[in-house]
Amino acid sequence: MINLPDFRLETHFSKWEFKAKYHMTASDAESVSLRELLAMATPEEREEFEGMSLGYTETFGAPDLREVIATTYTKREAHDILCFAGASEGIYAANMVLLDKDSHAIVVTPNYQSHETLPVAICEATGVPLDPNDNWSLDIDRIAAAIQPNTKLVTINFPHNPTGTILPLERYMALIEVCRKHGIYILHDEIFNGLGPSNTQHLPFVADVYERGLSLNVMSKAYGLPGLRIGWIACEDASVISKMERLKHYLSICNSGPSERLAKIALNHRAALLARNCAVVDENLPKWGAFFAKHPDLFDWYQPDGSCTAFPKYKGGDGVEEFARSLVEDSGVLLLPSTIYRSELGTTPTDRFRLGFGRRGLDEGLAVMDAHITQKYK
Repeated sequence: MINLPDFRLETHFSKWEFKAKYHMTASDAESVSLRELLAMATPEEREEFEGMSLGYTETFGAPDLREVIATTYTKREAHDILCFAGASEGIYAANMVLLDKDSHAIVVTPNYQSHETLPVAICEATGVPLDPNDNWSLDIDRIAAAIQPNTKLVTINFPHNPTGTILPLERYMALIEVCRKHGIYILHDEIFNGLGPSNTQHLPFVADVYERGLSLNVMSKAYGLPGLRIGWIACEDASVISKMERLKHYLSICNSGPSERLAKIALNHRAALLARNCAVVDENLPKWGAFFAKHPDLFDWYQPDGSCTAFPKYKGGDGVEEFARSLVEDSGVLLLPSTIYRSELGTTPTDRFRLGFGRRGLDEGLAVMDAHITQKYK
């Protein structure tokens, strides 16, 4: 049994997510009601949902759901897909299957915590930081320099959480070539693919362009349906899919049957869902830009490439931890200070915070945040 540290982000959310009045740091797109989702369904899809048995489902995921998931890729088929109870189960399964105590892993920093803590708990790991002075991009030469004879896995995440950056395509393909040369797997957390300002150019899914690529995706983020708890990994390597499926017998065993039906409906109508969610991003981004333009002495703002999160700099003398604490305790505005994204593998920024812009209703929270800043700092 591996020992895992406290999950800082989830612990912070456990305390504040449903208590704070203004959730200004959400990483998911605006959700829909069950009624709204079913309104998208064809009569056949609705009958599949309402008439289904509430028995166990297949460990791999329902065959027809996997067929629909495969259509989101250009080269993958249903047998290349393994469904999970959310993305976190997939992250856990991939690390447990691909790594052992004699392995070495490389992860980008900062990142969603489990992408670091799981490999560190299993084996030796090296962190490669994204460069804030280069649009939070990744230096492929630093990845190459970090490779050891026993390196088994490189984990990346673009659009990136929390910065929203998308790796330039030429760097992405260069990374794949470096990993191909050494026979290294790439776990690509692609849960924000498809979400961002309209006309955002997203990277191709790694499972479509690399034979050892694992594409992690989920209904939670770009599609705005976290309550379904349906995620998946797509991978050409059948042995990896098989090993993760057997590990899943110790985890969730199978997914929720109703959630599988609803996920199939959403994916069959994904173009409408993604267009709706990207429109919310288009509406909200200028509002954040206008807010930061009012307070240039306190913040440095940049517009992210994609997803619905950004990682601006806080320049106040009290520090970002105190800024975030006072905001949530005194005014009910929830942000994530960058210390939650700290890494044990190297230095990460301590003067940033994550904000979100994928949900509707931003105006009231911005007004409260503005009033808080005016009262406390002006």
